[in-house]
Amino acid sequence: MSDLVISLDTVGRDDVALVGGKGASLGEMVRLGLPVPPGYVVTTTAFREVLAEIDAERRFTATIAGVDPQDHRGVEMATAPLREAITTRPLPPAIEAGLLEHYRRLDGDHTPRPVAVRSSATGEDAADASFAGLQDTHLWVRDETSLVDCLRACWASLFSVEAVCYRLQRHIAEEDAAMAVVVQQMVEARSSGVMFTRSPSTGDRSVVAIESAWGLGSAIVGGEVTPDSFTLSKVTGEVVRRRISDKLRRHVPDRVGGGVLDEEVPPDLRAVPSVSDEELARLLSLARTLEAHYGRAQDVEWAVAADPASGDGLYLLQSRPETAWAKQSAEPIAAPKARAFDHVIEAMGRA
Repeated sequence: MSDLVISLDTVGRDDVALVGGKGASLGEMVRLGLPVPPGYVVTTTAFREVLAEIDAERRFTATIAGVDPQDHRGVEMATAPLREAITTRPLPPAIEAGLLEHYRRLDGDHTPRPVAVRSSATGEDAADASFAGLQDTHLWVRDETSLVDCLRACWASLFSVEAVCYRLQRHIAEEDAAMAVVVQQMVEARSSGVMFTRSPSTGDRSVVAIESAWGLGSAIVGGEVTPDSFTLSKVTGEVVRRRISDKLRRHVPDRVGGGVLDEEVPPDLRAVPSVSDEELARLLSLARTLEAHYGRAQDVEWAVAADPASGDGLYLLQSRPETAWAKQSAEPIAAPKARAFDHVIEAMGRA
């Protein structure tokens, strides 16, 4: 069972092939002693075992690999039978036993806390490509039956039209694609957000840019709220830019049916900053740590617990390489010349 379902604290950034990009990143942060919600991973070994049973002769895979990525209808027809098979087939007993055993351990008693079930593909969050948003995440999953269903839905999302077209367009072989699934205790977030360890608008490496809003971070990701925005200097720690928005909506847990509810923010909170200056300072410290460890700019998801049991209640939910400005930095507009004036001469020659 050990290679089918494993704890986050046993993996790190060298284990992408086993636990996918998200799982490897989370495990690495746990190893660094950073605040990460406890959890575990259903590995790519488990996924490949299930896929081998469903597609023993690789007919589904061969069909998908031969589709034109511009033909979205064709991709849908090629992938739908495979998604159906994955979401309806019973789990192999060893995988189901490992999934549920780790789930029951999460809270240390007979009433596990709600969990997030998060896709973690092997090509996800790479430095040269990102599958962010193309595969499933399920929040506030409250029982074992839902957990099993969400696991299978995450596996199936590897073969969504969007994910398959992305791979085909980038010539990523289908046999190289695999899906792990992360299961973590939910953070009942008072506030959530994203953080970039360089400016996403200018590429400035001397600042950290933070966006935040009330409730779960899914409202920001889905574009349903205009978040508060802060820019902090890495050098001085000062908040050099602060914009507090009118935050009208927030996502909160559905305590009856599971999942997430979209609700109005109470009027007295709408124009109030969703993070304190102390929390901003803590986020800045974490940003510095992550960037120094990975040696490159990071795109980070975080949350502040509504009722922290200990510490400051701030949790890291993901850290991935920042890709937009990294690509531009890797492709200089012009090669350096011996003298600055040589660039002027060259420009005059093109005129």
